[in-house]
Amino acid sequence: MTATTHGLRVTQRRVIHSEWIKFWSLRSTIISLIAAAVVFIGIGLLAASITSGGDGFGPRGGGPGDPTAISLAGVTFGQLVLGTLGVLFMASEYTTGMIRSTLAAVPKRLPMLWAKAAVFTAVVSALTLIAAFVAFLGGQAIIGTDGASLSDPGVIRAVVGSAVHLTGAGLLGLALGALLRSTAAAISTFFGVMFLLEGIAGLLLPDSWSDALRYLPSEAGSAISAVTTAPGELTPWAGLGVFLGYLVVVGGAAAWRLQRHDA
Repeated sequence: MTATTHGLRVTQRRVIHSEWIKFWSLRSTIISLIAAAVVFIGIGLLAASITSGGDGFGPRGGGPGDPTAISLAGVTFGQLVLGTLGVLFMASEYTTGMIRSTLAAVPKRLPMLWAKAAVFTAVVSALTLIAAFVAFLGGQAIIGTDGASLSDPGVIRAVVGSAVHLTGAGLLGLALGALLRSTAAAISTFFGVMFLLEGIAGLLLPDSWSDALRYLPSEAGSAISAVTTAPGELTPWAGLGVFLGYLVVVGGAAAWRLQRHDA
């Protein structure tokens, strides 16, 4: 089968354009993006406000009281929204049956998956990068003289890293949606991996395996946006490498299934 539709060649640029239109054609997409930004920024500002009042987060400077970590506290909740959005962007086509029309228009299949990933990455990375700087600068303004500055060691990396972490979480959701082809199954798996697996593994594994927990997706993702690294934790670059490894494995499995199995 030739990669043509109505006399037009199916190029990667045209496939990206079609996925761009589909992405913005759903009202739920815009609502999810707004919700992710509001949650990310709002929780960071709320955490900064509580800390500046002297309640709840302990002493400033280092550990959980670090002013940068406080203003970026919304990352954990933001990835819930963006992971779900990633799943919906892919798996909803299987739920509605639209995937058959999509694959009829893109018979080579894989360009469709790469186009979805490219559109999602472009939109979500831009949004989360802006939101990260807003959350940080707003949070430090609330904290006041005890706050951090963008020129402090590791702060810029942590702010940009939080956007990378959120974008990666969304891409993981998209890859799970492509692999499992079910919205419910993909969202359940994403929540389980990112929020439950660490606790369950900590309870079931012997103490001698405790070092392995830092290689779980949730821990690797958190390491990307860390200002400082505690003993026994992954460094930000190591965390990024491990998290990218999970994306490559799940994305590769999704690509393999897309090529080998009918929709």
